[in-house]
Amino acid sequence: MSNPENYLNTLFGLQNKVAVVIGGTGELCGAMAEGLAAAGAETVLVGRSEEKAAARLAKIEAAGGKAYFEKVDVNSKASIQELLDQVLAKSGRVDILVNGAGINSPTPILEIEEDEFDSILNTNLKAVLFASQVFGKYMVERGEGGSIINIGSMSGIIPLSRVFTYSATKAAVHNLSKNLAREWAEQKVRVNTIVPGFFPAEQNKKVLTPERVASIMGHTPANRFGEAHELVGSTLLLASDAGSFMNGAEIVVDGGYASMTI
Repeated sequence: MSNPENYLNTLFGLQNKVAVVIGGTGELCGAMAEGLAAAGAETVLVGRSEEKAAARLAKIEAAGGKAYFEKVDVNSKASIQELLDQVLAKSGRVDILVNGAGINSPTPILEIEEDEFDSILNTNLKAVLFASQVFGKYMVERGEGGSIINIGSMSGIIPLSRVFTYSATKAAVHNLSKNLAREWAEQKVRVNTIVPGFFPAEQNKKVLTPERVASIMGHTPANRFGEAHELVGSTLLLASDAGSFMNGAEIVVDGGYASMTI
C-alpha cells in the first residue's frame, strides 16, 4: 500500500456526499453529525431548535466542514417530505440518513397513560418509519444506493427496567431496520442500526438516579459511560464504502454491557 492515508480517505471518506441527521441537534447525533462532516459530507442537522443547532454548526464550520440546519416535525410525513425537498434544492442529493430522534420516560408500567405511550411511539418508531419511507423511496428511485442508519438502544435488545415504552419502540426499530435492509438490498440501499449502550444524554437524565448509575456501572466491564464521540467510528463505517457489504447489521457500542452476565 503506497499511501495509507489516501487509502483510508477513499475507504472512509464522504467527499461529495450529503448526510441528513435527524436528531442532529442532540448530544449523540450531534457528535455523529460532526464526524460525518469531518469525513467530507455536507451535513444537515435536523431538529426543532435552531438555537441548539447553532453551537454544533459553529464547531463543524470551525473544523472546515459544511453543514446547515433544517427544522422539521418528525411526526409528520408531509414535513419529512418537505425536508427532503428542501435538502435536494440546497444540496442536490442525499446519500446518508441518520434516524436519531427519540424521547423517553421513567413512568412505571401500570401508570403509563395513552397520550404518553402515543407520544413516545410516534417519535421513536413512526418517525423512523416515515423518514425511511420518504428518503428510502428517493434513494431507491435515484438508483445510486444509499445508507440509512437507525439509532437503536440496548433496551431494544435487553429489556431494561423503568423505560417500558421506550424499550418497546426501540425493539421495533431494530426489527424495522432488518426488514428494510432485506427490502432494499438489491437497490444498494443499506439499512443498519447503531446500538448505543449507556451514554448520558438529554433524554435519559430523568432515569439516571445514583442507584441506577451504580447498577449500570456494575454491569459495564469498561466501568464508565460512553462518550458521544465514541459513536463516530461506527457511523463512518456504516455511512462509507468501508461498510458497503454491511446490511441489516446491529453495531453495539456499549463498553461490554451486553457481554456481562454475573
